[in-house]
Amino acid sequence: MKFFHSSTNFKSDLKKYFSFKNETLSLEPFAEFLEGIKKNDFKDVLDFFKENPELTENFKYYIHHIFEGRPFNLSLTEANILSENAFVPEFKKRILNKILPPVVNEKTIWYLIDNVSLRPQKDLKYFHNLPENEVNEFFDLLEISDFILDPRVKKEMLFSMNILAWRVTGAAMEVEVVRMAPQYKNFENPFLALQNELENLADELEKNSELQLNSKDSRYKQIKIYIEQCLEFVNISFKNSSKYGISGKINQSLLKIRQQIQRIYEIIQLFVIDKEEDVLINSKQLVFSVLRYKSHKNNISDLINDSTRLISHLITNHTAETGTHYITSTRKEYMTMFYKASGGGIIVGALCVLKMLYGYVPGSDFSHAFLYSMNYAMGFVMIYLMSFTLATKQPAMTAATMTKVLSEEGNIRSNNTEFAHLVSKLFRSQFIAFVGNVLLSFPVALLIIYGLDVFFSQNLAVERSDKLLKDLDPFKSKAILHASIAGFYLFISGIISGNIGNNSVFYQIPERIAKNLSISRLFGKKFAKGLSKYYAKNWPGIVSNFWFGVFLGATAPVGLFFGLDLDIRHITFAAGNFAIGLYGKDFSVDSYTFWISFITVFLIGFFNFLVSFSLSMFLAFRSRKLNFGQVSEIYKEIFRYFTKHPLKFFLPLRSGLDKKADDLMNSTISTKSEDH
Repeated sequence: MKFFHSSTNFKSDLKKYFSFKNETLSLEPFAEFLEGIKKNDFKDVLDFFKENPELTENFKYYIHHIFEGRPFNLSLTEANILSENAFVPEFKKRILNKILPPVVNEKTIWYLIDNVSLRPQKDLKYFHNLPENEVNEFFDLLEISDFILDPRVKKEMLFSMNILAWRVTGAAMEVEVVRMAPQYKNFENPFLALQNELENLADELEKNSELQLNSKDSRYKQIKIYIEQCLEFVNISFKNSSKYGISGKINQSLLKIRQQIQRIYEIIQLFVIDKEEDVLINSKQLVFSVLRYKSHKNNISDLINDSTRLISHLITNHTAETGTHYITSTRKEYMTMFYKASGGGIIVGALCVLKMLYGYVPGSDFSHAFLYSMNYAMGFVMIYLMSFTLATKQPAMTAATMTKVLSEEGNIRSNNTEFAHLVSKLFRSQFIAFVGNVLLSFPVALLIIYGLDVFFSQNLAVERSDKLLKDLDPFKSKAILHASIAGFYLFISGIISGNIGNNSVFYQIPERIAKNLSISRLFGKKFAKGLSKYYAKNWPGIVSNFWFGVFLGATAPVGLFFGLDLDIRHITFAAGNFAIGLYGKDFSVDSYTFWISFITVFLIGFFNFLVSFSLSMFLAFRSRKLNFGQVSEIYKEIFRYFTKHPLKFFLPLRSGLDKKADDLMNSTISTKSEDH
C-alpha cells in the first residue's frame, strides 16, 4: 500500500493513517511521508500538524516507535570512512555496494536510513534548504529537540568515539606509519593519550548519566588538544612524503586515520552545551551529520580524489625538479638546448630508418611489436643517457615546474608579469628543442637511406614511401588522433618517472645499494656508493624512456591485431619519415603532397605538445589544489605578455625581468633541496 503518494491527497492520507496509534514497525509509511513533504509546502505541513494535535501525537508515537532501540554507532564509525587499507579493495567494495547494497542489521539506524531514502544526498539538500525556524518547529513538534541530552544517545556517541580511537591508535602504531613522522618519536603518543581520555569520559558517563561538557571544561579542552596533535601527526606525515616517499597503502592508512580523528572531533563537539539553544542546535547537528555521513558512504569520486591527490603530488614533485633542467635563461643555455636537441634528432633519424627496415622482416604482429618497441626504447634510453633532448618529453616536465612555482606560498602575486616572463622562457626552450630535433632528424634520415641505397644499389624506401606520405596527410589518415595518442604516452611516461622516483625514495633503494654487503665485497664500497648515486639520478629516467618506447612501438601492431586503426605520430619521427618518403619517391611529389606533409609535421608536434602538456598541467593543478580562478588570471597575463613581447617566446632576448623570473623558479628548487 502506498501512502502520501500525490500532493493532492497528502493531508487526507495523513489523517487516514495516523488517526489512531499505529504499532507498526514498517518503514514504508515513513518513507512515503518523506516523499510526500517534498511535494508539498513544508510550512503547510507544520500548520496541518498544529491544527490536528491528536494526529500529531499519533505520528510522533510512530516516529519514536520505529527509532526506539535502534543503535546509530555504525553511522558514526563506518559511514563515509575508508574501510580498507588499500585503494583497489576500497574501490571495488564501493562499486559493489552501489550495485548491490550490503545486507545490514534491520534493528539499526543504518538500515532505517537506507530503507526510507533512495536519494539520500538530494533529501539532505532538501532539508538543509528549509528555513531554520521551520526545522526547529518540526523538531519541537516531534519532541526530539533535546534528544542530545538523552543518556542513551550520549552513550552511543561516546561508544562510537571509543571505537574510532581504538582503531586509529592501532593504525597509527604501524611501523611504516610511525616512520613517516619521526619527529613524534620523542613525544608522548597523542593517539594513546586521546584513547585514554575518551575511556575516562566513558567511565564518568557510566557513573553519572547527566554528564555534560562545556567549552571551558578541562576534559573537553584536553581531548581537543590531543585531537589537534593527532591531526598534526597526519599532516607532518603527508608533508614528509616528499622526503621519505610514500606507498599507496600508507597513503590510504593516513587518509583513514585523518577521517577517523576528524569524526571524533565532530562527535565531541556535540557534547558541548554552553547555552540553552545549543541543545536544539546539537540535536539537529547530530541528525544531519548522520544523514550526511550515510549519503556519502559509497561516494566513488571522493575516494578517487582523496586517494590519488597525494600520489599525483609526489609524481609532479619529481617531474618539477627534472623540469627545471629544460628551462633556458641565457643565450648560452638556449644554444646548449639546441645542441642537445640536435643530438636527439640524430638518434631519432636513425631510429626512423631502423623501424622501416624492421618492417621488412617477416614475422607476426607480436614480433613486429617487439622489434619496434625495442627500437624506440633503446633509442630513447640512449638519448637520455647521452644527455640529449627529445623535445616532446619537455611538456610533462615543465608543466609540473610551472605549477610547483605557482603553488609555492607567496609566489601568487597581484602582478603576474614576472611569472609570464618565466613562461616565455619555458616556451622558447621547448621551441628551440623542437627546431633542433626536426632540423637534424630530417637530414640524418635522408643521409642514412641514401647511404643504404648506395651500399645495396637499391632504394629501400620505395615500397614504404606512399604509406609514409599518406600518414602525413590529416585528410587521408588519422594523423591528429595518432599525434594525440603519442601525447598521452608522453604524459604516462612522466607518471612512470615520478612514480619510480617516489618508490625509490620510499623503499630507500639507493641507500640499500650503497650499504649492500654483497656489492661492497665484490666491487668495493666506492663502487657501491657510485652505483647508488647513479641509480638515484638515472633509474627513473631510464625506466620511463624505456616504457615510452614500448608504448610507441607496440601501438600499431596491437591495433592491427585487434582490427583497430591505432598508431602514433611524433614530430621528430614525422620529420624523419617525411625525408624517407620523399627519397622513396625520388623527390618527385606534387606540391600538395609536399606542403601538406610539411605542415602536418608541425601540426603533429602541436598536438604532441597540447595533449601531454594539458594532461600534465591538470595533474599538477589537481595535486596542489590550486585556485583555478587565480590560474585563469595568470593565463590572461601570459597572453598579454605575449602580445607585447612575442619574440621573447622564441628567442633568448634579455629582459629586466630575467633575474626576478630566475629567483621565482629557483625558490622552488631550493625548497625541494631543503626537503632532502
